[in-house]
Amino acid sequence: MSLRRFRSALSYSLLAPAALVAPAPVFAVDYLTAEQADRLIFPSADRFEVKDLSLEEAERQALETRLGIPVRDRWPLRLARQGDRYLGAVAVDDVIGRFERITFAVGVGADGAVAQVEVLSYRESHGYEVRLPAWRKQFVGKTAASPLRVGEDISNISGATLSCKHLTLGVRRILAVVQALQASGALP
Repeated sequence: MSLRRFRSALSYSLLAPAALVAPAPVFAVDYLTAEQADRLIFPSADRFEVKDLSLEEAERQALETRLGIPVRDRWPLRLARQGDRYLGAVAVDDVIGRFERITFAVGVGADGAVAQVEVLSYRESHGYEVRLPAWRKQFVGKTAASPLRVGEDISNISGATLSCKHLTLGVRRILAVVQALQASGALP
């Protein structure tokens, strides 16, 4: 064996075990801040008013029962306004994709329909396709009365099934919370 081949084999054998025990790469990407999402969702707004709203305990429990998912009691919303006109609200929430959190924003218009969904941070190694505009556009116009179920009115993405399902549940949760806050008079 030549000296050159010996060195090559030695360096490979020394590096190979490290490659086998090295930590997996981290897949975390921050795409937008909440403020940037506000501007994308409601571009005609001239200001955003931050309101920290709370659900009554009975209201929260009723939503959890109806949706079948946890609902927190406090919701910091950013209300989009153009002059005196209320355009809608933006809520930021988190869901678990498969193992890691996905942070997203949902803009709900004054009519109670989804104006836009934006993925702010994605930390999973797979399923990032939920950030694609074509997939997120499916939510536009949906309301709390819409089925919002993957495989029914929301398409699944192969390899991103859990991200699709969990983001869809997150959008359902936000729509239900905004509807409850509007019904209680906390939102215009």
